[in-house]
Amino acid sequence: MPEASKRDATEKPHHAGHRERLRARFNTAPEALPDYELLELILFRTIPQRDVKPLAKDLIALFGSLSGVLHAEADRLHDVKGVSDATVTDFRILREAGLRLSQAKVLRKEVISSWAALLDYCSASMAHNPIEQFRILFLDRQNVLIADEVQQTGTIDHTPVYPREVVKRALTLNASSIILVHNHPSGDPTPSSADIEMTKRIVETAKPLGIAVHDHLVIGKGRHASFRSLGLI
Repeated sequence: MPEASKRDATEKPHHAGHRERLRARFNTAPEALPDYELLELILFRTIPQRDVKPLAKDLIALFGSLSGVLHAEADRLHDVKGVSDATVTDFRILREAGLRLSQAKVLRKEVISSWAALLDYCSASMAHNPIEQFRILFLDRQNVLIADEVQQTGTIDHTPVYPREVVKRALTLNASSIILVHNHPSGDPTPSSADIEMTKRIVETAKPLGIAVHDHLVIGKGRHASFRSLGLI
């Protein structure tokens, strides 16, 4: 075999060394890696035989961030050349693991003292949802979060909410107060007139039964709105 051919057969592809260096950098200072390099590390698992940096950068450009990629719908991910079923499954696993870690920081905890963690959890679970979702956080007398339940799922800009059903569920769980949460798929968390009217009806229905509405949070992309902070409750 010619010398050049022998050398070609034993040389590693250029991206092999890059993978080793990237793993080493992650082990030393994971917080220093930008989104696309963290995404590369994820892609290493399901795409072992080629350079995945271009794909990682393409995915970040298309979906805006690492979070956007992990929360993207499977159909949209499959439209990207190079993304396999195994890759989509890995993304779903990481998304669910992250959500459960966020949930563990707030469930059975006193909400007021863990408000930042609560906002992080709501954002992780709802900010990238392509349709509106209305959920309720149920609190006991010590403001400890005892349950988090999705009550309704709607369209891209509307979710039907029934105040009596909200209050009925709070009574069933023996909750003393609730926090309303819903997302705006548009990304803009500004409360709509319908949001304000719906919240007013829930407050009016809950108050005579001794159930307080602490807040109504509207989750957007990277932002949120608090009815209490806005003086709407």
